[in-house]
Amino acid sequence: MPVDQPGRVLVTGAGGPSGISVMQAIESGVLTIYAGDIDPYAAGLYLVPEAQRAILPRGDDPAFADHLFELCEREAVDVVVPTVDSELLPLAIERERFAATGVALVLASERTLAVCLDKWALDARCRGHVRTPACWLVDEAFDASAPELPAIVKPRSGSGSRGIALLRTRAELEALPRDGTLLVQEHLPGPEFSLDVLARGDGEVLAVVPRERLKVDSGIAITGRTVHDPELEAFGADVARLIGLSTVANVQAKVAVDGMPALLEVNPRFPGTMPLTIAAGIDMPSLAVAEALGAPPPPGPLAFEELAMVRTFTERFFPFAEIEALVGQAKHVGSRA
Repeated sequence: MPVDQPGRVLVTGAGGPSGISVMQAIESGVLTIYAGDIDPYAAGLYLVPEAQRAILPRGDDPAFADHLFELCEREAVDVVVPTVDSELLPLAIERERFAATGVALVLASERTLAVCLDKWALDARCRGHVRTPACWLVDEAFDASAPELPAIVKPRSGSGSRGIALLRTRAELEALPRDGTLLVQEHLPGPEFSLDVLARGDGEVLAVVPRERLKVDSGIAITGRTVHDPELEAFGADVARLIGLSTVANVQAKVAVDGMPALLEVNPRFPGTMPLTIAAGIDMPSLAVAEALGAPPPPGPLAFEELAMVRTFTERFFPFAEIEALVGQAKHVGSRA
């Protein structure tokens, strides 16, 4: 469903599958889409005309929010859709500043983000309400004899599959740095599912679309399918309510030894495999952007169909001068940092 209200929308993270999928979903005759990224070679930058491309500082750069605010003012942007984890909290903190100039952020609340971006805090929020894996914080009090082996170790903060490892010996557990930056979790042997969740601004959950991740590369599903599963759909809705979700998020779950889905993490942004959910019948980016532009969302629950997907590469061709222009812009942005 294309967005039918006019507006100017800036999508960040144009080098990643999430940013690209959002831009492709909301493309319509009435929207002007701007693409932003830190990398002049980011593929998604070249999905929009030259005048609508922007090089941004890193999300963890103290100047990031100011730079984005100036860009929005200069280009009269109405809506910002951030798709990079490091950008989320800096923008949420500045939400009122953006809103005062008429810029809406398609972004979870600061409180929700604080829970989702800290897996230990997420475990504390959800434990006892939904199935969660046994979990230990690796700090000075960590008892390496407590977890059953094999066990998973992962960063307390982070996204994708970076830093995740399967440990099989007590010696490996004993060797972990006890600085509070790592978690050890129960190993979940069953299939993994990503649950794409859409909530309205008032928190009502409109849709949960479970996707089975059949083949994964660098944390992104390249083969998958949507599945109708009432248990998984209820699980995703419960997690969304527990964290106070008011936009789109991706709830990751894996089946435990008891056959129940258990919570892995929540990515509080559009996922990279959003095209499958859109093709299955629920265009979450367009619905979220339309709500940000003032359109009332449809009543839920929204229906979807079971569908399979494989990913392929596609190409775009243009003069190299277009890349050179953004390389020069990147040097300028870098010099301001």
